[in-house]
Amino acid sequence: MPENVISVCDEKVYEQLYRDHAEKICYYLYYKYGDMEKAQDIVQDSFAKLWTNCSKIIFGAAKSFLYKIANNASINDYKHQKTVLKYKSTEQKNYTNESPEFQMEEKEFMHRLNSAIAGLKDGQREVFLLNRIEKKTYKEIAEMLNISVKAVEKRMHLALVILRKKIGNV
Repeated sequence: MPENVISVCDEKVYEQLYRDHAEKICYYLYYKYGDMEKAQDIVQDSFAKLWTNCSKIIFGAAKSFLYKIANNASINDYKHQKTVLKYKSTEQKNYTNESPEFQMEEKEFMHRLNSAIAGLKDGQREVFLLNRIEKKTYKEIAEMLNISVKAVEKRMHLALVILRKKIGNV
């Protein structure tokens, strides 16, 4: 069956698109902007827009439509998201066996690390978090961001250089 005959308006096709892409788009947005709740909201809105425009979207373009809608919506909220990522605190333990000095050093390190990551350029932060946290390969990241693998490699290299300068070799 040719791709242009598959209708996005078919509920089974739409549900399959949701199963295939919703979680990936959500994590893409989370690692790009740092707010899981907002990412989930944007994913829901993106799929609602896909359903509203299903007669205009061919099946083969549905994935890129979803990513584009989600990315554009999150850009509108970018400044707030950057602030959230920069100042997001880590969970505090109720008790610990570590010395107060160690706890203070750990807290300072986490603050420096979060600040350093938040200070990266958008593309560098995206690639760094997708690779190091989400464990995506450079090829997968390149496909998600619609860039070349070389561009992913360059962004990762620059991110690592900057992080090493800001927080040292750990």
